[in-house]
Parts: sequence; structure tokens; C-alpha cells
Amino acid sequence: MFDCILIANRGEIACRVIRTCRRLGIRTVAVYSTADADAQHVRLADEAWPIGGPRPAESYLRADAIIEVAKRAGAQAIHPGYGFLSENTAFARACAEAGIVFIGPRPESIDAMGSKAAAKALMETHDVPLVPGYHGADQDPVRLADEAARTGFPLMIKAASGGGGKGMRIVRTAGDFAEALASAQREAANAFGDTRVILERYVEHPRHIEFQVFGDTQGNVIHLNERECSAQRRYQKVLEETPSPFLDAERRTRMGAAAVAAAKAVNYVGAGTVEFIVAQDGEFFFMEMNTRLQVEHPVTEETLGLDLVEWQLRIASGEPLPLAQDDVRAHGHAIEVRLYAEDPEQNFLPGSGKLRRLTLPQPSAHVRLDGGVVEGDTVTIFYDPMIAKLIVHDATREAALERLSEALAASDIVGPKSNIAFLERLVRHPAIVGGSIDTGYLDRHLDQFLTGTTTACSDTVFAAATAALLTEEARQKAPDGDPGSPWAVADAWRLGHPGKRVVALMEGNVRHEIDAHGHDGHYVLRHADAACTVSGARLSGDTLSARFDEHARRVPLSIGHGRIRVHDTNAQRWIFEQAPAFAWISTEAQGAKHVTAPMPGRIVLVKTAVGDAVEEGQELMVMEAMKMELALKAPRAGTIQSIMAAQGDFVDADSVLVRFVDAT
Repeated sequence: MFDCILIANRGEIACRVIRTCRRLGIRTVAVYSTADADAQHVRLADEAWPIGGPRPAESYLRADAIIEVAKRAGAQAIHPGYGFLSENTAFARACAEAGIVFIGPRPESIDAMGSKAAAKALMETHDVPLVPGYHGADQDPVRLADEAARTGFPLMIKAASGGGGKGMRIVRTAGDFAEALASAQREAANAFGDTRVILERYVEHPRHIEFQVFGDTQGNVIHLNERECSAQRRYQKVLEETPSPFLDAERRTRMGAAAVAAAKAVNYVGAGTVEFIVAQDGEFFFMEMNTRLQVEHPVTEETLGLDLVEWQLRIASGEPLPLAQDDVRAHGHAIEVRLYAEDPEQNFLPGSGKLRRLTLPQPSAHVRLDGGVVEGDTVTIFYDPMIAKLIVHDATREAALERLSEALAASDIVGPKSNIAFLERLVRHPAIVGGSIDTGYLDRHLDQFLTGTTTACSDTVFAAATAALLTEEARQKAPDGDPGSPWAVADAWRLGHPGKRVVALMEGNVRHEIDAHGHDGHYVLRHADAACTVSGARLSGDTLSARFDEHARRVPLSIGHGRIRVHDTNAQRWIFEQAPAFAWISTEAQGAKHVTAPMPGRIVLVKTAVGDAVEEGQELMVMEAMKMELALKAPRAGTIQSIMAAQGDFVDADSVLVRFVDAT
């Protein structure tokens, strides 16, 4: 076993590897960019070295700098984590040339599976089922259009290198092919530095099921069962679980055998994942092999009672596989979701900023948290905005889903917007509960998982207002401690007048004003056309108890940092920001006359010119930020007056990019 390893990564996966190394007595060396100088993986490692600027190309993708640190620190091996250099053949070879063990597969295996086109050609010779399509070397647009017509529509364009949903497009008609191809190639070039694509027949409403495989240097390969990853949005996994609710024992055996055959075809060593598309009739097809540990590996660990990072370390040091295939025994059901700093209501726009409050459930025998940030840390614009992975494990799928709902309800993030409310709706949705979801379901029915224009009902607003009143009264208690003093009663009391207070709450862009009379947990509240008498209200921890019009209720909520979170009777999460009691509404309600950058990024396409007449919702520009393309659209009809950014420009958040005047 190694004495010292370097972790060529950051965030959650770096922290995850450090934990296993500590348990095994292995010294850890971290690397960090200037943006990560105070990051958790830097604090947890035994030592940490700077390797460059904040952008990945300036730091975490600098193979030469990382290997130099490994040499200077005396690291015997490098764990690449996932992403960055984890599937980079040149890096794996450079490690070997430097006399450092790469904790992963052989470079030849990465090469064989790194290109989707080459991998599919290889799988064809090993009788692994494939979807019809084209994965040839000729990338001339005319040839690709001809192959698309031969394959038939609908079809999928996929980047030949990489993964994670980048460089992927569904094309339903021949007329849409050229534009979709250009967009996919641009995105692939930005993400992977490679414009090559493959074409595949698109399987309607498929499932995505992957198998965890492991190989050792003695030639043994086994699988550690499947993970169901069909809950996706734009090809990004949202929820993963094992076992799959779709597979029976016979189909699991056949798919597992195909996964092992795929790994053996490339003499695989270490952790890998073989991914399959599964049609509704159960027919399955090889999709790709990820030659690294997956983000969702904890669900496999929880059901098997294993540490897959430990397996990686032992196999890389030359040890044989700890188990034979017949020894693999799963227990119970595990589910994972990822908490992200992103705004689902704004097309899942990635967020950044300081985590002013980070509340997560307590880890237990049933709840696991894998994270790379803590309260007070900053989510930067330069990397994936994942905050934590939440994993639950219980005896049955039904029990695990209930555990997950409870764990999400106990989670809260103040600072950047998060996807917690979206995940809460997801795990209660019939398509998830019934195990019937397919890879396109979320994109087809996204409105079912978003709040949209729905606003909180008066009952929820009254609960939030009651919590605000109780909190304010507690803060304003008289310093002399005389409970009989009228100055200790925060009820807006005045001589000769029954006092009235106004509680103002912002729910997104919606302002709620609640008139309140009373004090000390007894109030008469009015909101819009509704009224409510509140009696015996008390706050205890994260629960409000009160009688609302004599109906006793316990309301889960939390209050702090000027913000109130309430769960209604349907377990729906509502967020209110406390606002000044009196506000003036702007008269400039005619709609914006400019388009701004929603976040820092690079302009990859300008689709309009000065003088053009545009319609509301028309795409004006495409920008690339946080490894994805964002379409910037006109907020209203008008004529382009000026364009302040050109293709290739880097722009800051809130920069004005396009100005226009009213249509004539």
C-alpha cells in the first residue's frame, strides 16, 4: 500500500479521497488554485501546494505542475478524482514516465474508451449490444448529414470525447441537423477541445442504467451491480439509485455480463462504469464507458458495505480484487441527489457567492453527506457549483424515499439560490415514486417540478408572518426585563389606539403585506382578502406551533438571515425574504430595453446585428459559462440599437450586452 498520494482534484471528491486515506494511514497532498486557497480539501490534506490561477486551464488541468508537486512532496501515486485530468491519457502516461502510479486504468484503456466512436467499434467486435448509428473518422459535414439520413430520425449527436451531457443534441428532422451539429461541435470544442461527434438512433423514452465494474492487474474483472440514473435533465443525472426498480434478476445478470465483457475488452484495471441505454421493452445497448470513479458511487458503497476508493488504492498498489463475483451481496436500497447552487426557476442557472448559512441533516446509519464546502465558504464561478451529495440508505425503496424527503426538508442554504425545493418536488413525484421515469421525462414535464408563477397561499403566508412577529418580539424585549412594561410589548401600541404592524415578505418578486394586531403569540392577521386569528403561537427550534382560527397546526420552518423557510401541508417549500414594511413601486414597468449577462462567461455566438427587428423571446446571443451554453433572449419586441460584445469576448456578470428601442 502507498505511504503518500497526491489528489489531483478539488472539492467534494478530494475531501472524499482524503477521508479514506486518513483511515488507511496514507499521507495526502492536495493542490489548489488561487480561488481555492481556503477550500476544505486544502484544510483537510496533510499538505497542500498552489498550482496556478482560478481557471481550470491555469491550475487543475496543468498536468506538468501537478506532477512536479507530486515529485517534490514525495507522493508515490496520484488519484485524479473525476473530471479534470481523470480520463486524460497523456496525464496517465506522464505519471508513469515520472515513476508515479496513476490510480486508475492503463492509458491504453482510457484511449480505447475515451473516444465514443472507437469504443463502439471495439464493442462491436466483442458482441456488446450497440445502438445503430455512425462513429466513423470522416467528420465532413456532408458525410455526417448523409449518415444522419441513413441512421434515421430522431437521432442523437454526441461529442466523441468527454461526457456530462456536453456536446449532445437530439435532432428530430433533417432540416434541423446542420444547426444542431454546429452547436454540438462548439460545445464539444469548449468542453473537450475536440469537435468530433458520433451519431446514434435516438431511443424514445429510454432508461439510463450503468454498472460499476472493477478490474485488477491479475486480469480479474467483476461488476458491483447497477445504478439507475434515468432521472436526468439535459443529460445531467439528477437522482441515482440502486437497485434499479426496472431490472429483474435475469436482465441484471445479462447486463452485468455485458459490462464485464466491455471492461475485459480493454484489459481494464481499477474502477470504471459501463453505461447502457435501456428501451422500454428491456432491450439494452452499450452507450459508453467512464474510465474513472463516478460521482454517484456512494449508492453502491451503501448497499454493499464497501469503500470503493479503498478498492482503487489497493488495486493500484498491485493487490487483487477483494471479492469474486459470487461474493457480491447487496442489502437494502440507496438513493443519491446532489445539492447545487443553481436556480431551477431560471433554467437552472448556476450560482455563486458566500454560503451565509448551510444547514444539512445529521449523518446517521441512514443518511450520508459527501461535501466539499462548509458554512461561510464561497461557491466560485470557476467550477461546478455542487454543494453536497445527499445519500440515503434503508431496507426498502419506499423507506429510502421517505428518508430522502425528510433529509431534504432538513436542508437549507442561505446565499446562492439552490435546487433543494426542486429536489423535494422530484422525490415526491409519481414518476419517481412509481419508478417509471425515463431520461427525457424531466425535460418534457419540467413545469411539474418548478414553482413557476404559483405563489404561496394565505395559510402559508400567515405562518411566515407569525414566525416573523415572534422573532421580532423576542428581539425587542425591554432591556430592564420588566414584562409588564408597555415598552416591552412589540405590538405597535399607542395611547388610545389598538396598534397595527405591517409585516412585509418578499416571495421572489411577489410582495406580501400582512396587517397584524396583537402580540406575544396572539394575533389577528389580514393578507389580501383573507384574515386569520392566531392563538398560542410558539417557536421551538425549526417548528412553529399555533392555532390558526382554532385549527392547531405544527409548521416546519426556519428563520434567520432575514429569511423565512416554510413547508406547507403538502410538504412544499416556500422561501420568504423579510422586507421593509413600506416600499415604493417603480413606475418603470414598461420592460427592459437591454440584455445583460446573467453571469461571467464568454460570448460564443452573436445572432443579430444593429438595426435588426427582433421579437420577444428571440435568441440574440449564446454565451458559454460554467461549461454550458446559455441562450440570451430578447425580453421584448424592438429594434437592435447597439451590441456591446463580440464573439469570443469574456464578459462580467450584469454587463449590458445588447440595447434596443421600441418597435416602430
